[in-house]
Amino acid sequence: MSNEKIITTGDGSHSILSPVYGEQYHSTFGAIQESMHIFIKAGFKKAAEHKKRLNILEMGTGTGLNLILTFKHQNDATINYTGIEAFPPSGETLKRLNYPEKLQLREDILLKIYRDNSGNLNKSFKYNILISTLQEADLPQNLFDVVYFDAFSPEIQPELWGREIFQKISDSMVSGGILTTYSSKGIVKRALKASGFDVEKLPGPPGKREFLRAVKL
Repeated sequence: MSNEKIITTGDGSHSILSPVYGEQYHSTFGAIQESMHIFIKAGFKKAAEHKKRLNILEMGTGTGLNLILTFKHQNDATINYTGIEAFPPSGETLKRLNYPEKLQLREDILLKIYRDNSGNLNKSFKYNILISTLQEADLPQNLFDVVYFDAFSPEIQPELWGREIFQKISDSMVSGGILTTYSSKGIVKRALKASGFDVEKLPGPPGKREFLRAVKL
């Protein structure tokens, strides 16, 4: 039996309490609501205004919510999606998450993503999940148009929020590429700026005052 605890958030969608870090994967105010606001609308949809072929990187794939939200809102974009996750949820937990029901997607979509690790959700949406830490992952140079940075908080995983990590991500992105993250802490903003990003604070979703969107210079 999995020791991952499923929590119902304020918008009715599920999240998980991590047994490794003791932190919830999403906002208590609403998992889908938060992901839509920070990653889909401010990241993916912003980039899709200018490009229809997008390479997306997600740091902290977790429950797979950002991936399937991107798929749900794909429209006419062609997407190559790379996720990095060191501690994937158990199959038992994935089967219980209510995202497929909420988003009207096939009920086994989360199991498929983690069971196969790579494949296609349709003819123009390809995904590849790396079961790895970001430090160990081998990232290509100058590829990604969009980055969802969704690691656990700087207090819990400080090693993932410094200049060295953001420089690695910056090197993997194209000029003009967009990175979004839920954290708006000063240390995060400074590390992004030092890694070659132009950074702005944007109004956050319910329960969060601000978040960051960064554009690679």
